[in-house]
Amino acid sequence: MNQTVTLPQIWTYRTTKAKLVIWFAWLTLVALFVWSWQLMNANTMWVFVWDAPTQAADIAGRMFPPRWGYINELWLPLWDTLNIATLGTLGGIVMAVPVAFLAARNTTPSVLFVRPIALAIIVASRSINSLIWALLLVAIIGPGIFAGIIAIALRSVGFIGKLLYEAIEEIDHNQVEAVTATGASSAQVMHYGIVSQVMPAFLGISVFRWDINIRESTILGLVGAGGIGLQLQASLNVLAWPQVTLILVVILATVVVSEWVSAKVRGALI
Repeated sequence: MNQTVTLPQIWTYRTTKAKLVIWFAWLTLVALFVWSWQLMNANTMWVFVWDAPTQAADIAGRMFPPRWGYINELWLPLWDTLNIATLGTLGGIVMAVPVAFLAARNTTPSVLFVRPIALAIIVASRSINSLIWALLLVAIIGPGIFAGIIAIALRSVGFIGKLLYEAIEEIDHNQVEAVTATGASSAQVMHYGIVSQVMPAFLGISVFRWDINIRESTILGLVGAGGIGLQLQASLNVLAWPQVTLILVVILATVVVSEWVSAKVRGALI
């Protein structure tokens, strides 16, 4: 009498199809790496790359010691940089607040028409770097700190608008309903039900953006938008390396101080 023997099922970690997909993904990745390497190799002058350590050591030797006597030439450009960051942040806040309320699903007057437009403004602002905004504005309104202020403001709209509209959408709606139940007007509901809840987040976002704008303002001068970047560009053009070192030290000190101020202010407000 024949008796059928049932073998125990052997479980594997991955199926054959999954293994083939993984191998194909690895093969594609290797092929992409080889193609990228060939492309980079064809467009790179390796003689300069091999000589780079020598050049870097030579420039580093020329950068020290910094030219401390040049510091008096930097106070005004540094003041311009701080003004660009501060006024640009204020301009960004003025434009971002209405955009954020129009983009938030619970405060927009039209989800199908107004909200997409507001979101498009936020995306457009976040997609373009402040340096590119500055390049465009210098070409349109000419060089100077005004172009830098507008560039920082346009860049800040997307950052502040996105974080603020997300904060508006995450509010506690019970508080809004409670204020509405008292017979409050629309303005009172907005003030006591919504603005009061998002105000701490709004202040924190604004100060954080100001901190970021300090750093971004230091390089706008490279394209003619004013600030200490102009002095950096001028020093690089004449190969005045001790001046470059001093400017980099001033920029580093400014960023460190702005981060300290930003952390203290946000800690006090939030």
